[in-house]
Amino acid sequence: MTSSNELQTLLIELGTEELPPKSLRALDLSFQEGIKEQLDQLGFSYSRIIGYGAPRRLAVRVENCQRQQGDKQIDKRGPAVAAAFDANGEPTKAASGWARANGIEVAQAQRLTTDKGEWLLHRATVKGRQIDELIEDVINAALKRLPVGKAMRWGSSSVEFIRPAHILCVMYGSEVLPATVLGITSSNQCSGHRFHGDHRFDVRSADTYEAQMQTQYVIPDYARRMAEIETQLQQQASALGLVADYDQSLLEEISSLVEWPVVLQATFEQRFLAVPKEALIYTMKDDQKYVPLLDTNGELCERFLFVSNIESRDPSQVISGNEKVIRPRLSDAEFFFETDKKTSLADKCKALDNIVFQKDLGTVGDKSRRVASIVKSIGEIISVSEDNIALAQRAAELAKADLVSNMVMEFPSVQGVMGKHYALHDGEASEVAVAIEEQYLPRFANDVLPQTPVGMLLSLSEKLDTLVGIFGVNFIPKGDKDPFALRRSAIGILRMLVAFDVDVSVETLIEAVAAQYGSLIKNKEATVQVTSFLLDRCKAFYADQDISADVVSAVMSVKGTKSLSDIDSRVKAVAKFAKTSAASSLVEANKRVANILAKNEIELENVREIDANLLASDEESALYHEYLALSAKQNGITDYDQLLTALSTLREPLTTYFDNVMIMAEDNALKQNRIGLLANVRALFMSVADISVLNIQH
Repeated sequence: MTSSNELQTLLIELGTEELPPKSLRALDLSFQEGIKEQLDQLGFSYSRIIGYGAPRRLAVRVENCQRQQGDKQIDKRGPAVAAAFDANGEPTKAASGWARANGIEVAQAQRLTTDKGEWLLHRATVKGRQIDELIEDVINAALKRLPVGKAMRWGSSSVEFIRPAHILCVMYGSEVLPATVLGITSSNQCSGHRFHGDHRFDVRSADTYEAQMQTQYVIPDYARRMAEIETQLQQQASALGLVADYDQSLLEEISSLVEWPVVLQATFEQRFLAVPKEALIYTMKDDQKYVPLLDTNGELCERFLFVSNIESRDPSQVISGNEKVIRPRLSDAEFFFETDKKTSLADKCKALDNIVFQKDLGTVGDKSRRVASIVKSIGEIISVSEDNIALAQRAAELAKADLVSNMVMEFPSVQGVMGKHYALHDGEASEVAVAIEEQYLPRFANDVLPQTPVGMLLSLSEKLDTLVGIFGVNFIPKGDKDPFALRRSAIGILRMLVAFDVDVSVETLIEAVAAQYGSLIKNKEATVQVTSFLLDRCKAFYADQDISADVVSAVMSVKGTKSLSDIDSRVKAVAKFAKTSAASSLVEANKRVANILAKNEIELENVREIDANLLASDEESALYHEYLALSAKQNGITDYDQLLTALSTLREPLTTYFDNVMIMAEDNALKQNRIGLLANVRALFMSVADISVLNIQH
């Protein structure tokens, strides 16, 4: 038996039926974090924890894990000394009872003296417990915190878990630690690969776990297995002179399906390439978890890669089987595409009047017609050319037509993309076709923006229509409930307004959209709420660009027109200014000025003129003349970077002013003139931002 002070590796593995592939990564990380949390709380030291997650197992290895907790000293305070003894100095019942409960005599008690009095004290040593006694509770606590959506039962047991569990391996070094979890008693056994490995095999020690798993055709380490898959994909694609088309989510899902990845190459008939590649790629990735191959021009090839969970003696059989599986899926896509082309998008639009967008806002057909009107209104406001407005209106009329196509009903994620292809087939202008696809951009954080003015106008109008409409019927997002993805749309709107340099206030755009709704708007505060909702997203928008919230707050504190183009210019300038050497002292000076003005209830809109005859010191005169020089320059500077650089020259005169001038002079006229000078200086800064709210840390 290992001595209590010898550090060994702790191994925990729960063997199950195949775990849900979309949840496996989260389960893996959660189980690892849960074990870590429990060990930390219980005071067991270790060097590192390694998590393992594979389709049929969740496991952790804890290296150099302490077997026994350290002893703890616990102070147990008793009654106050004044109440512990009677007039004869004999222990009272309270003192005797307390001592008896702690297994001591009253005379053995120590004293605890504080500024509030003196108490009896027993300082007890609690011996640390071994991991053997606590491991069952550790595992159960970690399992309880797993993100399990819906549990299931198996056999005749009442135990519930995300999938049936069959094996519990708990070892400390080469010893089995006693535990019963999910009705399973711990052992030193694990299961190998379902087809290549042993049904059960003995784990020699916690340290040999990963190496033994390898001999059982299992790569238990999730990240290592994913890296192995990616390496094989890249090698095979490179050998063919092609590019493997996958993203992180597809790679993770494939890694959650296999324990021993073997990448193989297969093909499909070239005739399927006549179908838009997006539909083929969708069904290959989403339905079959295959990896499409693209040529250097980004065009889909008839070859594709897939990841098998077996190392077959006859790979051709595995390849043939997968080719048979993909063929009917591609045939369906081909059939849907050919069928959809028999009717134009314009004809498909008629069916949109039978699809409800939102019960108080009408049908999708109503929305399409409304967006076409919004396109015209917003297009004129932001100075889009008449030709592009007309193209965007046509795109708006057809934008949702592909929702009733066979292809989109079967493969929902290709909405917009198929609309583009059908528009081109119908002979619509290419700008219209591209805009139909771009209406959904950006679809998620950091997604690409529309690249064309027609697409931008349609996307902007469509998103603003949804925002104003949903707020207009009082369906305002609360907490994590946002069924119409309004927060995501808001960020998309901000990104487009900045990218296309739209120098029009958000409020103006919102009012233009609301005007198209008329009596459908029940919420009288809708335009104000939507404007605030959009501007409130600015902090999140700039956080993605590593610009701190205080910089955004500084800009948003300035009253006046709030066009995103102007806000963006100010934010970028203030963020740059905050990194300069002058920033810290100027921010502190502005805070001081702001406090003085607040205490004296001075509003910048009503700043008094400065009386030069009341400037009683050289320091006042220096600040005043620097202020006059900057005021004269200000109107000629349109670049906020330049303006803040110019304002930086106020650092020295402001510092000297505060050091040498008594602002709250006894003479009221002198006092008011000095406050007025500070107010005018602050107004210069407020023409860019309220830098007093900046949190400068150099």
